[in-house]
Amino acid sequence: MFIKRILTYLNPLTMFQKGETNINLRLMHGINRISIFMFLICVIVLIVRYFAKG
Repeated sequence: MFIKRILTYLNPLTMFQKGETNINLRLMHGINRISIFMFLICVIVLIVRYFAKG
């Protein structure tokens, strides 16, 4: 259930839905999603670089 909620939160299709009326809350959630995606991309890059050297 926890993983399902995270995947729903990170789903690109739900990014542009009009759920919250507060613009500050929408921007905060958008910035959080961007930072999570950047973190995941960096982890993937680090894993690829680790296995490419070995």
